[in-house]
Amino acid sequence: MNSAPPSSNWLLWLRNTAILGALAVGAFLGVAELLTPPVAELGSAPGLPKAQLEDIQRTAQAVNADFEKAWAQQQILPTAKTDDLTLVRRLSLALTGSIPSLQEIRMLESLKSADVPQWWLSHLLSDRRTSDYLAERLARVYVGIENGPFLMYRRRRLVDWLSDSIQQNRPYDQVARALIDSNGVWTTNPEVNFVTVTNQMNKKGPDEVKLAAKVSRAFLGVRIDCVQCHDGKLGSTWKQTDFHQLAAFFGQADFSLNGLRDDPKQNYKVRYLGKMEDEKVPAKVPWKPELLPSSGTPREKLATWVTAKENKAFARAMVNRMWALLFNRPLVAPVDEIPLEGPFPAGMELLADDFISHGYDMQRLIRVIVGTQAFQMSSQSSDPDHPVTVAAENAWAAFPVTRLRPEQMAGSVIQAASLSTIDAETHVLFRLKRDIDVTNFVKRYGDSGEDTFDDGGGTIPQRLLLMNGNMISNNTGNNPLINASTRIGMLSPDNATAVEAAYLSIFTRRPTPAEQSHFTGLLATSKSRSSRSIAMSDLYWTLMNATEFSWNH
Repeated sequence: MNSAPPSSNWLLWLRNTAILGALAVGAFLGVAELLTPPVAELGSAPGLPKAQLEDIQRTAQAVNADFEKAWAQQQILPTAKTDDLTLVRRLSLALTGSIPSLQEIRMLESLKSADVPQWWLSHLLSDRRTSDYLAERLARVYVGIENGPFLMYRRRRLVDWLSDSIQQNRPYDQVARALIDSNGVWTTNPEVNFVTVTNQMNKKGPDEVKLAAKVSRAFLGVRIDCVQCHDGKLGSTWKQTDFHQLAAFFGQADFSLNGLRDDPKQNYKVRYLGKMEDEKVPAKVPWKPELLPSSGTPREKLATWVTAKENKAFARAMVNRMWALLFNRPLVAPVDEIPLEGPFPAGMELLADDFISHGYDMQRLIRVIVGTQAFQMSSQSSDPDHPVTVAAENAWAAFPVTRLRPEQMAGSVIQAASLSTIDAETHVLFRLKRDIDVTNFVKRYGDSGEDTFDDGGGTIPQRLLLMNGNMISNNTGNNPLINASTRIGMLSPDNATAVEAAYLSIFTRRPTPAEQSHFTGLLATSKSRSSRSIAMSDLYWTLMNATEFSWNH
């Protein structure tokens, strides 16, 4: 009879149960075939109709021309295009938070006559891993990472709703309007959680100030909340009234037995700086008042104004955030502080116009950005006498080298330790264990919460965690059941194949001749397959602790 696991050993119990579950579904079948390049060519690739692809390419070329003009003005030479596997790695990190598996790399090697990066992008956009990952990144922007008030908030439901919206490619303006103008119960209407997360225990209704700040930063890319307590300084045109008049749109929002609703009897009041008493604040928008509808509830009118085509700040905000997710660095930094009147960097206005004219299609926006020269360029110069400079990176004349975010590090370690892909088809216990491992690692490594894309340097505790922590040691140890390093050592036909499989699994590239020669020679000292497996564990640990593994490039 099975019994519940002891509380002190429940993670170990879960790990062992996951192994047995994987064995039950035959997770180890065909492993040997992954270690050598495939012979057969893969069938038809997913993708868009030719006319749509050509239209996307035209927009990408227009963006390229905008960047080329800027490079010419700054006298900066762009780097050459990078190789396909590097693009595959960039796309996987940006859209799934993990590197591709060896199984996926072998699949891509079957595409003898296809555009590999384009095929891979189409594959990822249809993969649930992408919608789940992007939903979590957006949820951090909308509601943060805290659990919030349990009685009125369900973060998990909101993330699932966002994931479904992304998977269905729901227009982004519809998503934003649903969040701002949501009604009902937070358990059955997940979008309501955007408002209920701000519930105040000592005050009736949501926090209008927090909601106004979220709307301005998340949907408009403007930090108007800096004038919450006083008028702007140092040349700022914002006034304290601008912020609180925006907050007043949430003044009628209230919680009842039927969930979130609007109560026309309620009013938003505030005591302005220098005043003695609270005063009723009218709901007004800080710019383009002509776009505000004359009828509807305050939140309905605000949602319509925010997402109006003429309110270009809405499109710019998503363009900047999607660019940041794909490059690990925004076009305009900070990501939520875009000047209303410019100047704007190369590419931004073209991308925003295309986003608006194509119905706020997020998948198209991703495809256009990925199709640009900026995304496809190498991070290194082919001329050793003219290395890539900071100015070149800042001008997007070279792909910027950035540190992986904590969840990308954890996801990549776990995926590299598995020869097969960890996705929705993976045994549920393996996926549950992965989520637990990622959560625990991120907490210890350091989680900045909301995606700010601050490219800070690594710390000594973070480096020590990678070298001595359980995350890498458990995933590189000598374990023939679950760890790729051991299985590569046991099943590879020769040492050269073992080294190549390790490099593809960890770096998404093949070793250089010098690397291949060095590590093949070290493995040659192993007198048996079991001793080679132990040596492969050491090789895996070494590569995972290499700088190359923890950076996007």
